Amino acid sequence: MNVGMSRPFRSPKAILFDLDGTLVDSAPDITAAVNESLAGRDLPPLRLEQVKAMIGGGVRKLVERAFAASGAPLLGSALDEANRAMAPIYRRHLTGLTTLMPGVREVLTHFHLSGIAMGVVTNKPQLAAREILLHFGLTEHLGAIVGGDAVTCLKPAPDALLLALDQLQVEPRDALMVGDSGADVAAARAAGMPAILLRGGYTQIAVEALG
Repeated sequence: MNVGMSRPFRSPKAILFDLDGTLVDSAPDITAAVNESLAGRDLPPLRLEQVKAMIGGGVRKLVERAFAASGAPLLGSALDEANRAMAPIYRRHLTGLTTLMPGVREVLTHFHLSGIAMGVVTNKPQLAAREILLHFGLTEHLGAIVGGDAVTCLKPAPDALLLALDQLQVEPRDALMVGDSGADVAAARAAGMPAILLRGGYTQIAVEALG
């Protein structure tokens, strides 16, 4: 994992990880789901790099961005309908093309053996996140898995991070967030904890620009 720090930190009691672009490279599966959804409305497919730039705001935001990029922006009830239609498509494309990011298994094993509690916080639906983590055999290392549908506000709000830390019984000041986006940094700051940014994830912003 190639990382940059948002600010200095002491050895944490717990580490929270983002999922997409941090622990797993899920962009190929997400692209397949997006393009299946678009094809159902006779819209042109998007390229992998286009979809990768759309990841991180939850499924509804992904649908909104994808249809806009295909020239058919959706609003209101039309967006609601497309979001509902995306759900079963999304579930069919969870692990077929997804891979672990380099070094993830070794890093999680190291922290687990070091006695550091770990959790995953993602804007992806919680059951989908759990299925992906189960597929790669990572759940045994994790004391908390919090998806976007488990909280009222998605990242960059701190809700998911605070819920995960509550489940791990660790205070924010004793924890660390690892992610690949500005939303991860903002959520960590709002929760009162430091963050590490992964280089090579899905963010379109330079790590240094995130502070």
